[in-house]
Amino acid sequence: MNWDDTGFLLSKNRYNENSVISEFYTKNHGKISGIVFGGTSKKIKNYLQIGNQLYLNYNSKSENKLGYFKLEIQKVYSPIYFENSQKLSCINSAMSLIRLLTAESQSNIKIFNLIEKFYLILLNDEWLKDYIFWELELLKTIGFDLELSNFATKELLDDKIVYVVKSKNEKKIIPNFLIDKKIIVNDLNILLNGLKLVSDFLEKTILKPNNLNYPISRTQFINSLR
Repeated sequence: MNWDDTGFLLSKNRYNENSVISEFYTKNHGKISGIVFGGTSKKIKNYLQIGNQLYLNYNSKSENKLGYFKLEIQKVYSPIYFENSQKLSCINSAMSLIRLLTAESQSNIKIFNLIEKFYLILLNDEWLKDYIFWELELLKTIGFDLELSNFATKELLDDKIVYVVKSKNEKKIIPNFLIDKKIIVNDLNILLNGLKLVSDFLEKTILKPNNLNYPISRTQFINSLR
């Protein structure tokens, strides 16, 4: 098996003294793992950074055998944010979610396009708010639509309009910006509440039912914001 494609680096783990096993989300082949020979060398590891986009040549003897990559850098993203711990942590968290929530060798151009969109979001002044909606769009793309406007109701609390979601066991207040996307949010705590809501949905609806662990990189990202 031999093909060329472009992909974003999702993860890398040392394979031996000179090589690493890397995982990419590619445009035409979905999530693919393979060995990068010489991946620990200074030349290659400088651009083999999580989130970077690379041109890939993939070779494998069979579909069931781990293949290997030859790489060329296409777009450098992560090093741009080496001095911005929050955005760098956001990149690691986003790539970790893609890795966790996608199946091996199943192409989905919508997810590839979402990764490209992610880097445009980081350029925005309201990047954190936009990122929360990006996560919701990712979950919707893989089949888990948290469309809050469909079941949230308005209530008056302390002379302010709030949106709530009720269940048999609890009543949860939803940050208004998740219903009205035009709202400008200047309060970090409100954005953190939005992230927590998505985290709860992710854990209860997707991760726990599938015996998946909550990603450490996401916890690190949220902690970097505080």
